[in-house]
Amino acid sequence: MNVLVFTTSVSAPHQVDSIKPLLSSRPEIEDWNFDLEDCDNILRVVSDDQFSPRQIEVLLHDAGFACEELAY
Repeated sequence: MNVLVFTTSVSAPHQVDSIKPLLSSRPEIEDWNFDLEDCDNILRVVSDDQFSPRQIEVLLHDAGFACEELAY
């Protein structure tokens, strides 16, 4: 399992609600959550090893949000 961490432009609970079906419908994603209290509006995704950070970025971009993996 991978834990992927992203900075996003998602800043409100109603925006999280709009993204929920996109993330919850993907079988590769085991769990996900947003930290809207963080200045970077962090998205954490627990996924299998075959799911790439780029796929998450594309999902959110297609939904109209900025999303970029945080490098450690």
